[in-house]
Amino acid sequence: MVYKRFYLGVVFRVLGLALVMFFALWLYFSQGLLLAPGILFLIILGQIVELVYFVNSLNHKLARFLDSIRFNDFSSSFTSDSKKGDSFKAVNLAFNEVMEVFKQTRAEKEEQMLFLQVIIQHINSGIISFNSQGQIGVINNSAKHLLQIPQFRNITDLGRLSEELLKDVMDMKPGQRISKKINNDLHIIIQSTSLKMGGESWTLLSMQNINAELQSNELEAWQNLTKVLRHEIMNSITPISSLVESLRTILDEDTFLQAEGMLIKKDGYQDMQEGLDTIANRSKGLVSFVNAYRDYTNIPIPNKATVKVKALFENVLRLMKEDLKSMEVKVDTKVNPEDCEILCDEDQITMILINLVKNAAESLHNSADRTIWLSALNQGDLGTVIQVEDHGPGIVPEALERIFVPFYTTKKTGSGIGLAISRQIMNLHRGSLQVKSTPNEKTIFSLNFR
Repeated sequence: MVYKRFYLGVVFRVLGLALVMFFALWLYFSQGLLLAPGILFLIILGQIVELVYFVNSLNHKLARFLDSIRFNDFSSSFTSDSKKGDSFKAVNLAFNEVMEVFKQTRAEKEEQMLFLQVIIQHINSGIISFNSQGQIGVINNSAKHLLQIPQFRNITDLGRLSEELLKDVMDMKPGQRISKKINNDLHIIIQSTSLKMGGESWTLLSMQNINAELQSNELEAWQNLTKVLRHEIMNSITPISSLVESLRTILDEDTFLQAEGMLIKKDGYQDMQEGLDTIANRSKGLVSFVNAYRDYTNIPIPNKATVKVKALFENVLRLMKEDLKSMEVKVDTKVNPEDCEILCDEDQITMILINLVKNAAESLHNSADRTIWLSALNQGDLGTVIQVEDHGPGIVPEALERIFVPFYTTKKTGSGIGLAISRQIMNLHRGSLQVKSTPNEKTIFSLNFR
C-alpha cells in the first residue's frame, strides 16, 4: 500500500509537470506570449525540484535505515512530515517498527550472551577458546584458577606451565581427550572441540583437575589390593602354619630316640610326607601369585610403531594355529579398509589379542557355534576399533563389572590378571578396552585406538 501511494504521487507530479509544460508551449507558440510562458517555466523548474526531492527523500531514508542496520545503530528514529502525505507517514512508521524489532532482538541476544557468560564463568570445568593464531577468545575463572598463568592471552602462554602440555594440546585432534600430570597437585584431563565462528576456525578446550579423584581412586585401589593380597597370603600361610604344628606333633609323638639316631613310625613318616608335599604345593602357589602380581605392576612403556592390522591378525592366528585346531575353533577376520593401520606396540597388542581369542575359544567349549569373529574398523576422527566377538555363553552382569579387577577370574584355572594387564596396556596406548556381553547370546571385547 505504501509503495502504491508513492507510485501514484510520482505519477501525479509527472502529469502535472507535463500539463504545465504543454500549457506554456501553447501560450508561446499559439498566442505569441512571452511573460506567461516565462512564469510557467519557473513553475516547471519548481515542480522538477519538488519531484526530485520527493523521490530522493525516500532514498535518503532507505540509505539511513540500511546504514543503521549495517552498523548496528538502532537508536535512529524516522519522523513523518505531514507535507509529504500519508505515504511517507506509513513509510516512517514501518521503519520505526522495524528498528524497534531490531532493538528488542539485540537486547535479547545481549541478555542471552550475558547469561551464557555467567554460566561459563560459574561452571567447575575450565573453558578456553583460541583461534588459528592462538589468540584467546574465552577463558573462564575455573581455567584461570586451574592453570595459574598471569596475562594468559595466547595459547602459547600455556608453555609457561608445561612445554610438553602445550605440545600435546597443539597436536590434539577434534574430539580427542588427553590426560596430563603437571605436578603432584595438578593432573588435568583435556578435551578438544573445533568450531567456526565469524568465518574463523576456533578450538574449544574443556579441562578438569582430576588429581583428587585419582588420589581417592588410588587409595581405594590400594585398599582393594591389600584385601586381595591378604586373602591370598592368608589362604596359603594358614594351612602351612597349621601343617607345621601338625608335623611338630608327629615328631613329638611318633619318633623315638635310639643309639644310632631317631626312629619314626611308618604312619608318622607318611603323614610327614603328605604334610611336606602340601606345604611345597602351597608355597609354589604363593610364588606364582607373587610372580603374577610382579607381571601386573611391571608393564613396560609401549614402543609404538605403525602396524598394519591385517598383518597383525595373521600373526596372531599363526601363533594360535595349533591351540585353535585342538579346540576345534574357527576364527573369521575382517579389516575395513584393507590397508587399515594403527599406532601401537605390536608385541603388546598381539599379547592382548592372543589372550582375548584364547578366552573366547575356551568359552565355546560346550557351544555348537565355535566361531570367533576378529574385526577391525577405521572410524576416521574417532580412531580405529578392533573387536573380538563370540556367540558363547556370555558373561553374567555381576561378573561383567569385575572381570578387569586384578586376580578376579570366573575360570577354575588362571591367575585372573590377563584382562587387567590388557586394559592397563590399552591405557598406556591412550586407548581403552571395553566389553559388552549378553548371556547366552554374544560377547564383544573392543580395543579402541585414537
